[in-house]
Amino acid sequence: MSSEPLLTFLSPPLPYFIESNRSRVGPGWEHPNRCNLGVFDLLFVHSGTLHVGEEDRVWTLKPGQMLILRPDRWHYSTGPCLEETVFDWVHFQTAGQWEEVEDGEAGTLRGDYYSYAIRLPKSMTLAYPDEAVSLFGKLHEAAMGTSHAAFWQRQQWFLHLLQLFDEGWRNDAAKAPITVAEEAAAYLKLNYRDAVTNRKLGDVLGLHPNYIARCMNEVFACTPQQYLVAYRLDQAKLLLLKTNWPIARIAEETGFKQTPHFSRSFADHVGVTPLSYRKKYTGSSLSKEMLRQRADAD
Repeated sequence: MSSEPLLTFLSPPLPYFIESNRSRVGPGWEHPNRCNLGVFDLLFVHSGTLHVGEEDRVWTLKPGQMLILRPDRWHYSTGPCLEETVFDWVHFQTAGQWEEVEDGEAGTLRGDYYSYAIRLPKSMTLAYPDEAVSLFGKLHEAAMGTSHAAFWQRQQWFLHLLQLFDEGWRNDAAKAPITVAEEAAAYLKLNYRDAVTNRKLGDVLGLHPNYIARCMNEVFACTPQQYLVAYRLDQAKLLLLKTNWPIARIAEETGFKQTPHFSRSFADHVGVTPLSYRKKYTGSSLSKEMLRQRADAD
């Protein structure tokens, strides 16, 4: 696993593209010296070498390597290019939460059932640089457009690029805690209607259940079974609002074997019983009030 820091973006909202281009510079060129640029600066080298620093860290970027510089730090050159160098640069920003953590740290930003933690390596060597080269080319072409369609195209190509880096890091990270925890969470969400024991989860992932539990605790601050129950109850909330199914059926549909167990778990986590929750948002009192207001209007 790389020892580079990891940048995590909690989405939505998704990071958004600002501008990009491909630069070709000659020997003697140096990366600009600037502080608090206000945007993330993504660099990808095609040929030649870039010598770049950020605060107290320095990198020598060679072909097929990328680097993301933060918007709130000092960036500078650590040396001039010694040959013609071609590189792509992309400026982007996010309106959402983000953080940078050192290798091996879980960080504080965690995705849940409906949000996703985009994890990008600070720097990495791409396993398939040709795919990145193609995406950068499409992104730069769309960036030159001024039409309404060009806006959507460049945002889409930019997100494809982030996906490439995100998936590339996860492949390189192998069985790092973040990867294990997210694989376990994905399996639990897909199979929440079934009985999923820690042993079964271990068999599916090919890892010891205790290790999976440690990873889940580190990344999601809960055990696999706690995650599973919370997700089941979240699905139960949706069914209580979207259907008129009896409580027993909702319990069964969300993986609870016994209705009393479902009702107790729901009340413990949500603070009210399933029936009270349904009445609160779709109950007869609300319907009667709407009918009364309609009658008054007539």
